[in-house]
Amino acid sequence: MSTTITAGDVTDFSGGGEERRKVAIILAFCGVGYLGMQRNPGAKTIEGELEEALFRAGAVTETDRGKPKQYDFTRCARTDKGVSAVGQVVSGRFHVDPPGFVDRLNANLPDQIRVFGYRRVPEKFSSKKFCDRRRYVYLLPVFALDPFTHRDREAVMASLGSGEEYVKCFECSERGRKNKITGVVGKLKGDSFDTKSLDVRSDVTSNNSCALSKFCYGEEEKERFNRILSYYVGSYNFHNFTTRIKADDPAANRSIISFTANTVISLDGIDFIKCEVLGQSFMLHQIRKMMGLAVAIMRNCAPESLIDTAFSKDVNITVPMAPEVGLYLDECFFTAYNNTQFEVGHEKVSMEAYKEEAEAFKLKYIYSHIGSAEGRYGSVALLLHSLNYRNYPDLNYGRNGHNTEPVLVYKTVGEAQETTEPEKNDENSQVKTSKDTIIVVT
Repeated sequence: MSTTITAGDVTDFSGGGEERRKVAIILAFCGVGYLGMQRNPGAKTIEGELEEALFRAGAVTETDRGKPKQYDFTRCARTDKGVSAVGQVVSGRFHVDPPGFVDRLNANLPDQIRVFGYRRVPEKFSSKKFCDRRRYVYLLPVFALDPFTHRDREAVMASLGSGEEYVKCFECSERGRKNKITGVVGKLKGDSFDTKSLDVRSDVTSNNSCALSKFCYGEEEKERFNRILSYYVGSYNFHNFTTRIKADDPAANRSIISFTANTVISLDGIDFIKCEVLGQSFMLHQIRKMMGLAVAIMRNCAPESLIDTAFSKDVNITVPMAPEVGLYLDECFFTAYNNTQFEVGHEKVSMEAYKEEAEAFKLKYIYSHIGSAEGRYGSVALLLHSLNYRNYPDLNYGRNGHNTEPVLVYKTVGEAQETTEPEKNDENSQVKTSKDTIIVVT
């Protein structure tokens, strides 16, 4: 016999004869504090929380507890650590009676995970296999596209001169060169610098001028950024935009349907560009690496042609990866399934009925977290400080399949042969011997 439960209790349906039904559950979550979506024993994951809530809500029996294969559990997308979702869909065979299934689930879930509803589907339905498109959104701070904001640390170090102070970046926790601005006195105290009275965009420059530019995401910038993102649209080999997948693996072949960046929103005083990418499916880190390379190109750290180069099966390069905090799964689509003829009792799977709830959740948990996290920790700003050829030499990958940046070769004066074995701890992979004579090889 079934019983109504309160949070923390468990409803036992195992002896009541209630039929298990195949359903698709639509939910949202803020990924902060979780090591991704997929269940991983010993790790805190979204699925781990959901599976326990399903058991406590009486949807899963004690016998099947912790055994998702027993109730045919699948999910649309495996999100990375820290990545959020507004329209995630999972499916399985659950006890959903009596009425109040969604309320019972939410009573056993933390506030940052919310179930919007469920749909009855055929026994053969799989949220993973029947999902034919997935849309992700990456909220990118507008300043990330300004090449004069948060300059890379190598350019800063190269520009240091006598009389310059080496202090924290005004806008993040990275160290940078303090500009000589009239009226600014005093030294840095603690981990922050009061810039409320300063009308500056960045304290980091490559020369003696101040970065006082008022960068905005205008029509010219929008046109260029959308052009860069459009290079990803189509079917390509994305082996350079993931990990542990070789170029000859069929799994590296993915199709991007659209990639646009047309909207700017403001969160916690920071302007963000809403970058929307629609594709059939995505690999681990793929979107974050696509965003990382696009940002590097916009900041003139790499040529636009590098994207096409990265699709080549015989080219292996390392591209920057954008932080996880700005990424979220926006919606999963079941176009082919929803266009089929349904049997009595089966329903379409979509976010249409939950748009208002999803928007409210997104604003309260996901957007607020993204805005506050960038303001507090500066994850994107720190990435920008690292964009240089020392950290990412492949950003300078040349047309002939090699790095065209001039190479410094260290040679001992008076010796006939060059040393060709790089030292283990040399980040530049430069070659050193006992003397400091330098030869520039181009």
